[in-house]
Amino acid sequence: MRRCVRAWAISLVWAALLLLAPACPSAHAQKADDQATASEAPSLPREISGVGDHSATVKPGNMIEIGARELSPWTMFLSASLVAQTIMAGLAFASLMTWTTFIAKFIELFFVRRRLAAALEIAARATSLADASSALRTNKSVMRAFVVTAINELRLSSDIDNDTGIKERVASTFSEITRSESRRIRFGMGVLATIGATSPFIGLFGTVWGIMNSFIGISKSQTTNLAVVAPGIAEALLATAIGLFAAIPAVMIYNHFSRVTKGYLELVNRAAGMAGRQLSRDLDRMRMPPMQRAAE
Repeated sequence: MRRCVRAWAISLVWAALLLLAPACPSAHAQKADDQATASEAPSLPREISGVGDHSATVKPGNMIEIGARELSPWTMFLSASLVAQTIMAGLAFASLMTWTTFIAKFIELFFVRRRLAAALEIAARATSLADASSALRTNKSVMRAFVVTAINELRLSSDIDNDTGIKERVASTFSEITRSESRRIRFGMGVLATIGATSPFIGLFGTVWGIMNSFIGISKSQTTNLAVVAPGIAEALLATAIGLFAAIPAVMIYNHFSRVTKGYLELVNRAAGMAGRQLSRDLDRMRMPPMQRAAE
């Protein structure tokens, strides 16, 4: 009886082992599977580059995926924060305004200087204000405005026998015309001055904002690896670069146009002086005795 019970128990044990064999691989098979898994899995970096011989072991739970990242200006702009993107877009628009103003003012100054120089040559050959006005009928320079102003003042003061008063009134009107022309020709230069003075500081604000966000990202990632820190700092410095790109041409263009407009305003003053001298000659002819005027 005991032998039967023992044989029955041994049979149950062997049956259980046979049933569990597919679910429990052998030690050798488990070891082979572990080796195959280890060979297929990508090797994890064991160290993060540091200073000198010091190294920090990377824990799998705190792994940071570091890959090749393109650092072109466009990708850095897209990766920047909304505030930095707004600043960069504003600076790019300021640069566009700078070059638009440059083209517009260059064309304007070229033509006004050319017209005024031609008008000065014509007025220099005229013998009276009436002749000058007739010769400058199609000319649109400020010289014609001076001549027309002097003729109108002579007409309005025809019953006044006071040459000094006429000349003073004409000189006052010439000063108003000169100031008006100066304001007109300087239009747009204030924009260049503003862009040149403020763009570096606006770009610096974008850089400070971007670096602040980079430090926040460093604290969250808990690593100072250059591959992790560099993209954020590069994106921040891009704002300063765009600010300088907008400011430097604006300052240079403003200085150039300051010299050109100064030369043009000197021509305007020459035109006013020429019209004033022609007015003085006409007044002298009007005050001459009729016999002497006929002899001339």
